[in-house]
Parts: sequence; structure tokens; C-alpha cells
Amino acid sequence: MTETNEAKETKQPEAPKKERVNKKEKYDIDFVLDIPLDVSVELGRVTMPVNDLLQLGPGSIIELAKLVGEPLHIYINNKMIAKGEVVVMDEKFGIRVTDISSPTERVKSLG
Repeated sequence: MTETNEAKETKQPEAPKKERVNKKEKYDIDFVLDIPLDVSVELGRVTMPVNDLLQLGPGSIIELAKLVGEPLHIYINNKMIAKGEVVVMDEKFGIRVTDISSPTERVKSLG
């Protein structure tokens, strides 16, 4: 074989640049979509002495520091990213998202 034949056989056509970028972007997004996140919703908070905590039992009521109708805080990986309200659907509780933090606020909360 001559050098020119070897070069033709080993050289594979390259995909257009636009196609390569789109494939890479799709791969990156797919990778991010598989990352598990811890999502939690906070109804309210309370501070109580250990003695009061030990007195709790079935039927005990804990008064929270939030008022009825105040928005709930929605956290992802312990960072507040949204607010919402309680809804009931088919006898189950859910959260309706009412406000989402801007991307700038979310980035600031990371630092």
C-alpha cells in the first residue's frame, strides 16, 4: 500500500462543527439530569427546651413560628429556592410553587 491509500483508509470524515457541539451539549444535560437532589419543604420552625420535647406524645400540638397562609419554603440541598402553599389532592398533601428565586439569588446563596 502507498502512503496516500493508508491516509485515505484511516482518515474518517469529521462531523460538522454544529453537530459536534449539539451532541456535547446533550450529553452534558443528560449527565446533570441524573444527579440526585434532596428536596424538602419547611412548614415552620420552633425552638423548645429539652424538657418540653420530652413531654411530647401522640396528640401533642407544636406551635410553629409561621402564620396560617404564609408561604412555605422549598429547599433543594438545604438551599431555599422557592416558596409555595399547601394544597390537598385526592386526600394527599402537596405544594403549589408560587415563587421561585431568581438564578442570581440562587447563585448568591451558594457562597
